[in-house]
Amino acid sequence: MDVTLLGTGAPQGLPRPGCPCAACATAVGDEARAATALLVDGALMIDLTPGPAFAAARAGQSLTGVRQVLLSHPHDGPVMEVPAGLPQPGRVADGRELALLDGHRVRAVAVDIPGTGYEISGATGERLLYLPPGAAPAGPANGNGRTAGGGGTGGTGPYDLVLLDVAARPDALAKLRASGAVDAATDVVAVHIDHDVPPGSELHRRLAAVGARAVPDGSTLVVGEFHAVPDLPRRTLVLGGARSGKSVEAERRLAAFPDVVYVATGGTRDGDQDWAQRVSLHRERRPGSWRTVETCDLVPLLEAARPGADAGRAGVEAARPGTEPGRTGVEAARPGTEPGRTGTEAEAPGTEAEGAGAGPAGGTSPLLIDCLALWLTHVMDEVGAWDDATWEAGGRRALRERTDALVAAVRRTHRTVVAVSNEVGSGVVPATPAGRRFRDELGRLNAAFGAECEQLLLVVAGQALVLRG
Repeated sequence: MDVTLLGTGAPQGLPRPGCPCAACATAVGDEARAATALLVDGALMIDLTPGPAFAAARAGQSLTGVRQVLLSHPHDGPVMEVPAGLPQPGRVADGRELALLDGHRVRAVAVDIPGTGYEISGATGERLLYLPPGAAPAGPANGNGRTAGGGGTGGTGPYDLVLLDVAARPDALAKLRASGAVDAATDVVAVHIDHDVPPGSELHRRLAAVGARAVPDGSTLVVGEFHAVPDLPRRTLVLGGARSGKSVEAERRLAAFPDVVYVATGGTRDGDQDWAQRVSLHRERRPGSWRTVETCDLVPLLEAARPGADAGRAGVEAARPGTEPGRTGVEAARPGTEPGRTGTEAEAPGTEAEGAGAGPAGGTSPLLIDCLALWLTHVMDEVGAWDDATWEAGGRRALRERTDALVAAVRRTHRTVVAVSNEVGSGVVPATPAGRRFRDELGRLNAAFGAECEQLLLVVAGQALVLRG
């Protein structure tokens, strides 16, 4: 089964008519995209694009063999005319199936916005799923490739090809993965591409990070043919300064995956309204399906999926004798010392505590750790690193043992891990010994942790620079 993409853009196309934004200004050549429309084996057309006959001709195709035209969504772009000779467009009711004379079968898939998705099967069993712009399958996934209620994705096993609005709805891809409709061999192609993501290398980088790709208008895909899917790194460290966008980048990398466990190392600060607001902003930005655990005991979480590991400890705050589990911030530093808050006070991961590792996927769910700087602050509190005498009497050694244990756990982990940390070594030299100590130890931790990661990113002004991977 061949699928020719006559267009791959949003309903208004890319660039949008009259839009002066940078994304539209740079959408030229292969990055210029007409409204998404599919031509399946020259016989079935899904959605319309401006000048479909010319679009087909540019792709080396013809519309003379089209026997059915189906629409997936209420069109809100430029007025589309149906070329002479094409059948009048129609729509299949949710859950209903249409059998075509050439052997294709089309089943309507209910989606969570006005519109209809289509599951298309070829005569020899190839299967693809096409979703309209901004849509995800309706209903909760039940784990067998079909959503509850009978209107969702169906079939037996994963699709060979999925075309959906990955950039706008990464949660739709997460839902398909959770249901088994998408696996590591599924070719995931982004369509309905709009001007919300810069075209070119940044678009392709973001898509590759979630296991998807984009192709130019006019591309023909062979459904079921092997295509090398992006190689997703298992361990990623995202570095950046305060308000650089590093947490957003980390969250974006896992937005298309199910059962993510968000590990918040920041704790709570009674009476600190600014901190509470920062926590709230982080919490609101995360997908509602993610689970959150507040802890600085990271080693059990990293080892939860390792054979023989004690997964039951995952997500449990393992308070050591003489310490308080809630002392995860800088407020626990010893009196008279300045805790090394450099690079940490601006960060506020969410703090609602839930049981990470609970449920059937708990031991293998991806982890997002935000952030290592606050983890280090907590550990330095516990070992007495802010007091010079305590530091020299054993605090330095105790800190090394804790950081070495964390780095070793990252090296051994079988889980997908995205960790966030502050880059604080490029700014002003801290005025106090405690501040300089924190800066130095965080630099060492970042280097050691990053050495165990397949991918390392530095985020500057919201732009991710790939340092490795």
